[in-house]
Amino acid sequence: MSYTALYRKWRPERFQDVKGQEAIVTTLKNQIIRDRIGHAYLFCGTRGTGKTTIAKIVAKAVNCENPIDGSPCGECKSCRAIAEGSSMNVIEMDAASNNGVDDVRLIRDEVTYAPTEGRYKVYIIDEAHNLSNAAFNALLKTLEEPPSYVIFILATTEYHKIPVTILSRCQRYDFKRIAADTIVERLHELMEGEGIEADERALAYIAKAADGGLRDALSLFDQCSSFYYGQKLTYDKVLEVLGAVDTKVFSDLLCSVMARDIKSSVELLGDVVAQGRELNQFVTDFTWYLRNLLLVKSSEEDNIEEVLDMSSENLEQLMREASAIDLNRIMRYIRVFSELSNEIKYATQKRILIEIAIIKLCRPDMETDTDSLKDRIKALEEKLENGMIPAPVPGAVSQVNATDDDDEQPVQLTRPVPGDIKKIVSQWPKIINLVRNPVQSFLKKSSLSLSDDDRLIITTKDPFAYEYLMKDMAAEELNRTFTEVMGGEVDYEVILKGEGKGAGRKFPDLSKINMEITMDDSDTDEY
Repeated sequence: MSYTALYRKWRPERFQDVKGQEAIVTTLKNQIIRDRIGHAYLFCGTRGTGKTTIAKIVAKAVNCENPIDGSPCGECKSCRAIAEGSSMNVIEMDAASNNGVDDVRLIRDEVTYAPTEGRYKVYIIDEAHNLSNAAFNALLKTLEEPPSYVIFILATTEYHKIPVTILSRCQRYDFKRIAADTIVERLHELMEGEGIEADERALAYIAKAADGGLRDALSLFDQCSSFYYGQKLTYDKVLEVLGAVDTKVFSDLLCSVMARDIKSSVELLGDVVAQGRELNQFVTDFTWYLRNLLLVKSSEEDNIEEVLDMSSENLEQLMREASAIDLNRIMRYIRVFSELSNEIKYATQKRILIEIAIIKLCRPDMETDTDSLKDRIKALEEKLENGMIPAPVPGAVSQVNATDDDDEQPVQLTRPVPGDIKKIVSQWPKIINLVRNPVQSFLKKSSLSLSDDDRLIITTKDPFAYEYLMKDMAAEELNRTFTEVMGGEVDYEVILKGEGKGAGRKFPDLSKINMEITMDDSDTDEY
């Protein structure tokens, strides 16, 4: 026997098997139980939400010989015939290919004949919005006053294209997008039935990629499980099959864009292209990532979990990133990528369009709209607040981003500074120039201090910079540069000023100390 796609194999046969459309199912069941069945229905909603499935269940239920609580039994002769597609009482028509007036006239002629078996003849017209105006006009009178044994069910994804004269003659049911949790629950049932293993995170991504369509979710799951047949389906494997990108890439891209580092941002895109990821999906996912960031920034912390459906780990990461970016900048990023998503669909050079969009994010001066102007003002404020790195003055420490407020004067040194620390301070501008972005951009916003035990302290006020400098990739870049300049690794610590380990601690700010005055070279030997 030939293979049957999972979305067909697992299509619900009874009302109780339908997921995510409880209100519609309850209404239809009550109509069937109380024999209050309408003569025309209009099922509206996005793809894969169960319109055609429920239409077929209704056709079975109204003709079932042994209905159970308004739902078809699935065992009688009528139910089996409808399931096999051999019943003369259920006529399906695809309006996408049969949309002419002659096709509708054929239906109008057929409705005059009563069903030979069962109680009702059910006409299911899929993608009804594709019918021509002449076809709709030919259907009007029959749809308004059909014989008592005829039921029309029109299914459409674009109800606004249905003439109002048709809408007024139908009971309209709006099918909502199916929640991700409901899709994951259905996938668990499918896994048990098919004997397939999958990570929870992999199922969650498939549910998200389905965008509220259960049929799409089953098709994606079918595709991924077929590629890794006999293996456990993991999150990374799903990303590989679907050409998607891990959220860590979006976090790194956002970090580079916020640092206005064009080179690093374009290199990240190059890595995505080299991995063979789908660029349309990349744009869509990054736009959603920014959307989640906007919601985190805009919502109250006590109810943010109700707004976003994601793991606590990802939510914490988003909250840290949201604290380092303002609303106007996020909205500008979303606008640029939303415009890009419309342009990229039919573009032949998708990568170039994405690179242009990334450069726009990094260079707000390229645009003249209000959001870009605000972003440019914000960039200037950051430069004025953090200062610039001047050329080092002989015999004195370079004023590296002296950002301390007047009321936060550093503790004065009462002991000599070790020679290796003195060398690091004198070479700090060179170290910053050698280190690669985005670490370089974050170091420019930091200052150097000396701990009580003579360890080098890198202090920053920016939570986002602190988060990035604590990553392994940033540590590797710093250690590489320290080794190149100092001839070996340097024992240092990164501290977020005002929070965590740095809260309440006062360190001497080496960037504000004149080495010629405070350091005695003869005394450094004891260190």
